[in-house]
Amino acid sequence: MLKTAVAIRHVQFEDLGSFEEVLERRGYRVHYYDAGVDPLWTLEPVKTELLVVLGGPIGAYEEAGYPFLEEELRLLQARLAAGRPTMGICLGAQLMARALGAKVYPGPWPEIGFAPIRLTAEGRESCLAPFAEEGATVLHWHGDTFDLPDGAVRLASTAVCRNQAFAWGRNAIAFQFHPEARLAGFERWLIGHACEIARTEGVTVPGLRADADRHAPAIEERAARCLSRWLDGLDV
Repeated sequence: MLKTAVAIRHVQFEDLGSFEEVLERRGYRVHYYDAGVDPLWTLEPVKTELLVVLGGPIGAYEEAGYPFLEEELRLLQARLAAGRPTMGICLGAQLMARALGAKVYPGPWPEIGFAPIRLTAEGRESCLAPFAEEGATVLHWHGDTFDLPDGAVRLASTAVCRNQAFAWGRNAIAFQFHPEARLAGFERWLIGHACEIARTEGVTVPGLRADADRHAPAIEERAARCLSRWLDGLDV
């Protein structure tokens, strides 16, 4: 039976990336809702088989300027309370943390670029296991961080960001980093985030481009295994 995966997108170039192909192979029909454009109130909060809230360059606490964030928080609260499969990536992870009662706030400094994550013992037993392999690298692109929600299990950390991934039960997972990032389309990230790159010390467009060429193919392969493991473990 065909299943539905809804992805809430905040900027066009931060889409499902390499995850989209995996979902389609697994029998999901993917639909995008563009935050601030498409009316989120039309989403039935529990019915859809999978909800993914994607990244974006705004803060999860900026609902005064971006009122649609309140709709996203209500949607996440309803899904999480119902135990429905839910994933958050970057901003989406921060919104999930807020929906679960945790605080989101600016981190000590921006974390932008390709670097490893450090998995916890629980993380090594989770869907993130492919990223425990030697040389595994992910894409980081965030300035904010969040506290670990009550009842959540920390799966990964970095020196800059203690909470890089968490699970909340079997059906909810949040990634502060970008496991979905792929080489195809990465140039759009460099254009769309040009101002952020320019004001971040030690980060350059040529450096990010070269690192993407070097690391993205392996990230895509590990991400496919990561998502498949998570989908296999869902309690639905």
